Amino acid sequence: MERKEEFKKRTKKFAGAVIGLYCSLPKQRGEVAVIGKQMLRSGTSVAANYREAFRARSAAEFISKIETCTQEADETQLWFELLRDDCGIRSKALDRLYSESNELISIFVAMSKNTKKNQVKKLKPEG
Repeated sequence: MERKEEFKKRTKKFAGAVIGLYCSLPKQRGEVAVIGKQMLRSGTSVAANYREAFRARSAAEFISKIETCTQEADETQLWFELLRDDCGIRSKALDRLYSESNELISIFVAMSKNTKKNQVKKLKPEG
């Protein structure tokens, strides 16, 4: 239970940092404004979907929400890359968030795999 709460805080902190990065962007540049809004949407969605996962009514629903977290974190990485590589936005905050999104993706993938593996174990008859 404690790990779940710690990870809940971690995903919320990620969402807050994405908001902070969004606020710091030069939004008078049209392309940055558009990409920034996309980043804001997907980056904050990671925490929202993680919370929803733990209100799931079944393992299948949990897996679905965790896989949505993976997709949203991966999409957020795309927006980070476009800001950095195509819009010339350089910042330590962006670099840190990119690394954190990588870690979150790895954790979500492991959660999904472990839950699937546990479901298979439950279905197999003993003996």
